[in-house]
Amino acid sequence: MEREGKYRILVVDDNVDNVELLRARLESRGYEVEGANGGEEALAMLKVNPPDLMLLDWMMPKVDGMEVVRRLKADKSLPFIPVIMQTALDSTEHKVEGLDAGADDYITKPINFPELDARVKSLLRIKKLQEDLSNRERELEEMNERLHRISQTDALTGIPNRRSLEEKLDEMWAHSQRLHEPLSVVMCDIDKFKSVNDTYGHQVGDIVLKDFANLLKDAVREIDRIGRYGGEEFLLLLPGTPLESAVTFADRVREIAKEHTFSFEGGTLSRTMSCGVAAWPHPDIRDQDALLKAADDALYVAKETGRNKVVRYDSPEFRSHIEGEKASNGDKSSNQAAHRADDGVKGSEAIGKP
Repeated sequence: MEREGKYRILVVDDNVDNVELLRARLESRGYEVEGANGGEEALAMLKVNPPDLMLLDWMMPKVDGMEVVRRLKADKSLPFIPVIMQTALDSTEHKVEGLDAGADDYITKPINFPELDARVKSLLRIKKLQEDLSNRERELEEMNERLHRISQTDALTGIPNRRSLEEKLDEMWAHSQRLHEPLSVVMCDIDKFKSVNDTYGHQVGDIVLKDFANLLKDAVREIDRIGRYGGEEFLLLLPGTPLESAVTFADRVREIAKEHTFSFEGGTLSRTMSCGVAAWPHPDIRDQDALLKAADDALYVAKETGRNKVVRYDSPEFRSHIEGEKASNGDKSSNQAAHRADDGVKGSEAIGKP
């Protein structure tokens, strides 16, 4: 990126004649020059409009050059400002002291102007390189942030995707374990979604998914998290929520979805939703994977027993259905896959594995 305008140099010296002499010399080289007649004035000017470089006298009353450098380098709100310390003290000890304080270079009085020109150019080159590096680092950071957001977001609905939900669940699980607070999850699914795509086309199906995602976003609290878990299946994470409250919440959302009309160009349609709810603490649930599986199993029972309903894990209805399947030697996983195939494609089959 090309620099706009001239480099600005702040000359700090308690001797007005020295300031004007240096101003004339530097302006003749194409720099924009401002002057300060002491350390306090220089520090105030740095806050208002930081220069590109400072030519700073060491020996000044009240606030000397060493103190100005220390304050400048300690102020993290200021950009990198190269400092050339000008001093009549030519000993190695004084030069080291100035550099240790934060000065970037030094020049002795009386000033040799060709030497000053060379030192100014050298430090301004370093500043330009540092600015370029900072800009590239900032651009890289912004790009990484965008890529991270993309990797965590469902492209269609704009809400968190499965990977993001599972990472957030890890955090919530650890928090719940540490503070012994309840944690509920709701797995919900749009009933007979496959028929939307088959009857109206995938564009209308996409409209329904986006609209449904907005319904969920409007229903949850700020501390809750929702996301698209796969296909037409959505997951809600409800921290600090006991099981009964989560069931009540899920049923309220189910009613909202039931009464909602999905509009698209050329028509409208309605769909219901089914939900499975599970929560920790529960003796069967030892980790977050078990919590997800419990909610998914409850959702399966909701779909199997008529749809448009909320089933909580380990409820009498849940146990009755599972035990009935076992008694009839049914293969739950096969039945579950077949039943959901009737509603639509799930998870990795629909949107790719995260």
